[in-house]
Amino acid sequence: MRLAKVVTVGAAMLVAVAVIVAVTRHYKSVAISPAPAIVLPTTPDSYLGVYRKGVPDHYAGVTAMTDFTGVRPNVVMYYSIWKEPFRTTFAQQAARHGAVPMVQIETNKISLAAIASGHYDNYLRTYASAVRSYGHAVILGFGHEMNGYWYTWGTRHHTTPAQFVAAWRHIVRVFRSVGANNVTWLWTVNIIDAKSGIRTPGPWWPGSSYVNWVGIDGYYYKPSWAFAPLFGPTIKAVRAFTRDPILISETGASDAAGKAAKITNVFAGIRAYGLLGFVWFDAVGLRDWRIDTGPAAAAQHPGAAAYKRTAS
Repeated sequence: MRLAKVVTVGAAMLVAVAVIVAVTRHYKSVAISPAPAIVLPTTPDSYLGVYRKGVPDHYAGVTAMTDFTGVRPNVVMYYSIWKEPFRTTFAQQAARHGAVPMVQIETNKISLAAIASGHYDNYLRTYASAVRSYGHAVILGFGHEMNGYWYTWGTRHHTTPAQFVAAWRHIVRVFRSVGANNVTWLWTVNIIDAKSGIRTPGPWWPGSSYVNWVGIDGYYYKPSWAFAPLFGPTIKAVRAFTRDPILISETGASDAAGKAAKITNVFAGIRAYGLLGFVWFDAVGLRDWRIDTGPAAAAQHPGAAAYKRTAS
């Protein structure tokens, strides 16, 4: 009798374990089942993007710019601090307006070595799962302008290119492990300026397996500045190690440089170099880059007129 009971109990335990294993395998397969890949078109001169103050908390600034210029952007950018969740509501608003959300994740005071070692994997998996659940295209970057010196992940803050590359690759791997196949990975550098210590970006390149698009940031400060001398050297440097499509991921023009003329110039440069497009930083930064303010606005908004005319 005791033997029969042991056999019966043992059989029941085996069945229970088998059920647990089957259920666990099922849920594990659901958790890591990849979403269908979403690949954004790479036709030259396809993207006209914008950053506006107030995003991603609301979309009003973007619609106000559309009303002012008559042009609807198809990329809307925002900056995300480390450990901030993916802003799904904003992304959904962008999608309803026919735009792709573009997120630049910033890591001020965060150790890139800690990221690469997996210390922040719970945050990354949560973020990646939210992006995957969103189900539409997302352009995602991390540690932009790393070849400059002004960010903690830049050249003057004890962060090496090797540490940056390791962190970048680790982030991409985590997203892929979660099945977030709707991400276009945007690796963004600043325009080269040897006199200012802004170095050629090659040492920070993670490799083509980890990047979809290259972003280049650069601004017009003076009337004499033009697209080819401003962006051309960096485009040439990038082309030395990748043929990935290039997006001018941040640009703007000061009032002193002449917004209308520079807007026309950036459109012409995009077309001459066969680039994807550009994102206009329509906010106050080191200068007032906004199209709808300052002397440009006083003179019947020539910046907005150029933006509309050249975009069409």
